[in-house]
Formats: sequence, structure tokens, C-alpha cells
Amino acid sequence: MTAPKPVIGLTTYKQRAQTGVWDVTAAFLPAVYFEAVQRAGGIPVLLPPQPADAETVGRVLDSVDGLIVTGGVDVDPARYGQQPGEHTDRPQPERDAWEDALLTAAIERELPFLGICRGMQVLNVNRGGTLHQHVPDLVGDDRFRIGNGEFATNVVSTEPGSELDAVVGARLPVKSYHHQALDAVGAGLRVTARTDDGIAQAVELEGVPFGVAVQWHPEEDAAEDARLFAALVDAARDHAGATA
Repeated sequence: MTAPKPVIGLTTYKQRAQTGVWDVTAAFLPAVYFEAVQRAGGIPVLLPPQPADAETVGRVLDSVDGLIVTGGVDVDPARYGQQPGEHTDRPQPERDAWEDALLTAAIERELPFLGICRGMQVLNVNRGGTLHQHVPDLVGDDRFRIGNGEFATNVVSTEPGSELDAVVGARLPVKSYHHQALDAVGAGLRVTARTDDGIAQAVELEGVPFGVAVQWHPEEDAAEDARLFAALVDAARDHAGATA
């Protein structure tokens, strides 16, 4: 008998958006994210920012088998004890608190999760780490964020023996669109991919069945390569079977 498709929750934006004659605050997510989950054999469910009380978070996670914390604006520097730099986005406190609470509870439950771009940064801050607020100050150029909605291509090298190495191999061209990066690495996290300049491009949380976060945007390549999403979906299916 074929195992049921696992349900994967994906966090979303909450900001001004336009559709037809309407210009309103809306929760939304680019289709490439949830299409990647579908392509990998999962059922995507969107999780808009909302009050992050324990009951709400618990009920939401009761209904999913895996979690993806998606890309978006910069994490509020106040969450890791810094003042915002001149290039840092205006904070979105509701989304920060919501995604932080989801990750905390997911880790406690050993619920499989994947962080993407901002999602990796949220995870690092959740574990007590800090961020470089503007990577061009470190590397001297915009190699990770060209701008104007155009993704840069960079090559990452994975750590031998890591989950990521097993899923995508030793070296991988990736789509980048970020201007921040990990500085101090959070508790329990292991850096498992870097670019040649030494910038951390992926971390894995030790002690859980599947806890991976990447700085790049695998959803942009998922029509050709959905291996990361397939790995999450497989882990979520195992989790659903173990907790049934």
C-alpha cells in the first residue's frame, strides 16, 4: 500500500499586494515554492503570519508533516541584539515571531523542516546566532544579490558526510538572492555548505531526523532539480508514519 502524501506547511509573506483593481494587505507566496512541494510528492499548505501563541502554533503543526520556512525580508536585528544597518529592511515583527515560534515547536517535535534563504537566517537567530547585515561589506561586491529580481548563480561546496552532501552532491550551482549571511552560528547548527569565499550557504541542526536550511533558492531550479524538496517530503512521510 502506498503511503499517503505528506502535508507540508510553507510560511508566507504578509504585505501590500495588487490583483486586478485591489491594492490590499495580503498573504502570498510565489508559486514556485508550492509547485516544488507538489512536484516532490507533497501536499503544500500555506501558513500566513499570525499571532504566535502556543495553542495556534500547536494546532497548525498538528496538521502538517513537515515545514518550510521561506524567503523574504531581513530578520529584525533586535532579535539578535543589533541595531539595523543602512541596508537592512524594515522589520516585520509578526512574521519574525510567527516563524520563530513555528521553528521552536517543530524542533521540539522533531518535525522535518527546510529553511530557504531568510528561513536559514531565522533558524540561526532562533538558535542564538547572529547575522552579517550586508554581505557586500565582507566580499566587496553584489555576487549574491544582483538586484531587480534577477537571481545570481553561485557554486556551493557541501560538507562530506552531511545530509546535504547525500542529497545534492559535493558541488552545486545555485540561485542566490540575499545580502545577509550567517555570522556567529547558532547552538546545535553545523555549517554544511559554503561558497569559495567562505560564506556559509547551508546549515543542519544536529540531533533531529531532518533539519536543513540553505541560503540559496532551490525552488527556482525545482522544475529541473527537486532533490531538496524530495528529501524533505520523504522525511515528512517517515515522520507521519512514525506518529500515526
